[in-house]
Amino acid sequence: MGSWFETVAEAQRRARRRLPRSVYRAILAGTEQGLSYRDNVMAFSELEFAPHVAGLAADRELATSVMGQDISMPVVISPTGVQAVHPDGEVAVARAAAERGTVVGLSSFGSKPIEEIVAANPQTFFQIYWMGDKDAISARVQRARDAGAVGLILTLDWSFSHGRDWGSPQIPQTMDLETMVRHAPEALASPLWLLEYLRAGHLPDLTVPNVTARDEPSPTFFRAYGEWMVTDPPGWDDVAWLRDQWDGPFMLKGVSRVDDARRAADAGVTAISVSNHGGNNLDGTPAPIRALPAVADAVGDQIEVLLDGGIRRGGDVIKALALGARAVMIGRAYLWGLAANGQAGVANVLDIIRGGIDSTLLALGRSSVAELDPDDVRVPEGFTRDLGRDAD
Repeated sequence: MGSWFETVAEAQRRARRRLPRSVYRAILAGTEQGLSYRDNVMAFSELEFAPHVAGLAADRELATSVMGQDISMPVVISPTGVQAVHPDGEVAVARAAAERGTVVGLSSFGSKPIEEIVAANPQTFFQIYWMGDKDAISARVQRARDAGAVGLILTLDWSFSHGRDWGSPQIPQTMDLETMVRHAPEALASPLWLLEYLRAGHLPDLTVPNVTARDEPSPTFFRAYGEWMVTDPPGWDDVAWLRDQWDGPFMLKGVSRVDDARRAADAGVTAISVSNHGGNNLDGTPAPIRALPAVADAVGDQIEVLLDGGIRRGGDVIKALALGARAVMIGRAYLWGLAANGQAGVANVLDIIRGGIDSTLLALGRSSVAELDPDDVRVPEGFTRDLGRDAD
């Protein structure tokens, strides 16, 4: 089997074969019944294209901009938490994104320091959670600023729902001797994954270096997660306060309601991401593509609107743009590419999506992603979810 793959689905199959079971299941995630996780992907299949057959554009422009950053296509790397997928982790993802001319998002719970990510890709957005007191939050913001991050993402769509009907993966707190012995059968059953880490000279690091000062010891993921859980959730005044701490582009991630989108615009954000945390938040929340049209209609003339959730191919990107998104963010898709073939696998996923965007533009008779509009897709009756329209 060659290293190249032709679809994101194939990247997922290879990731499943290559990764230890717990690592693969942690990426797959979802909560409770998995309703939102499944809807995120399947909702795109309900939308149909309206293609042309003649007068098609010979040249097509895929480039756009997000929060002041020029990017080669309307696809941004979404921040994801601790990556035990590949020893290069977020550095490999950042390099692949830089090669393909797009932004990388780095999670506060990422496994590599922000300084290394910015060095690999100057187009870095740093994602932050509301955890700890305001002094601690301000310190994380300052570290991101000092490192050279060009945008800040505040993620709020998380209700700490843990149960999964199919069972949750075993995620250790640290890689001590007891943990290594317990997980040895999984690791030995995934020899290619294990070999990559042995070649790198270390096992997966389950610490999160970006929630403390640069010169302080990194806490474990679960210690940081615990601090997040016991921090009182923020109000809209807190969102506005954090926005004021950052003198650059600012995104609020996790919006699904029109009233929340309007309040985000009032708080001064640059952009919002219509998202349900990849189906990992409150199960039963509609797929972002269902909520997107109402949100884009309400605030799309004031702030940038992105979509995050369920993107598996270039055609999905086109559907999101036609319904009001400026760009999309991808998560699991690039993690599967990272698992399948490291940095080259992430680049492979971006190439697959770019090719799909281009071929769909051709079929629709569009010469640029900026020309897409709702007439390019058929939206069936009852597809959209107009959440919170009359609540504010």
